[in-house]
Amino acid sequence: MRFPIIDLTAARSDSIDQAAALLHDAFRGRTHDWQDLDSARREVIESMSEEKISRVALGDSDRVIGWIGAQPSYDGYVWEIHPLVVAAAHRGHGIGRTLVRDLEDIVRQKGGITLWVGTDDENGETSLSGIDLYRDLPGALRTIKGRDPHPYGFYMKLGFTLVGVMPDANGPGKPDIFLAKRV
Repeated sequence: MRFPIIDLTAARSDSIDQAAALLHDAFRGRTHDWQDLDSARREVIESMSEEKISRVALGDSDRVIGWIGAQPSYDGYVWEIHPLVVAAAHRGHGIGRTLVRDLEDIVRQKGGITLWVGTDDENGETSLSGIDLYRDLPGALRTIKGRDPHPYGFYMKLGFTLVGVMPDANGPGKPDIFLAKRV
């Protein structure tokens, strides 16, 4: 499947609305973020600031079928994926993978060395959920397993490495899992 990936800019108001709808649809009921279109639209608009990266994959009729954003830290050596979303009907066709690869190229061109992502587990989709990670964090990290639809496995297939976890980030037994890779 071939699809163009372009910068998301303020001049593409239709794409902004479509990216916001994707974000809202993908996370509705799964997390506390982006539970309404207004907050999703604000997130998309914030992603277009000058220091950040915001890219969309376009399908038929220039419809947004995927969106990835990134923000720099550590003087631009490290970039955080925030967020990545693909339309439900287009998942499993390489769009997310292609968006991440495209982002890696841009980050590298900007002098970035590391790309990282936080993947909250608020719904019991990994073996780190629902347990007291403080009892044996190293052991839990050694034996982590992801279950669909959690993105842990997706990022591991793309060469990311588990670099940490914040226990109880989203409430008791609901961690945020950190993955990173050198670009």
